Amino acid sequence: MRTQAVLVFDGDCGFCTTSVAFAERRVRPRCRSVPWQFADLRALGIPQERAEHEVLWVTPAGTVYGGAHAVAKLLLSAGRGWAPLGALLTLPPLRWAAHRVYRLVADNRQRMPGGTAACALPGNHRARARPQNT
Repeated sequence: MRTQAVLVFDGDCGFCTTSVAFAERRVRPRCRSVPWQFADLRALGIPQERAEHEVLWVTPAGTVYGGAHAVAKLLLSAGRGWAPLGALLTLPPLRWAAHRVYRLVADNRQRMPGGTAACALPGNHRARARPQNT
């Protein structure tokens, strides 16, 4: 069993990589960050399709949270002033709003600062805006 949570993100996306670097530097979550392209997805229990679709937080016990819920878990793990924000993001109706905002950003990440054409999700991923483990 893992002893530390794992944050899985898209290492080919400049916006995602910059966002994770910011979180590591400023938020300081208690996790190991790894691009899905270099992660052992099978060992983490994550299908590649899901890793391509959203950021993922994998607990030491193997529970996987995606999208806005993964961001909430990241904030909760950081403690200090970040944990209350993470807690708020898990409560309805903020959870629902956070999911919608996350999907809007994720589906348009190639247009975000640092984003490139490589950041664009395949069309079949943009069409399915579904919550994961919320």
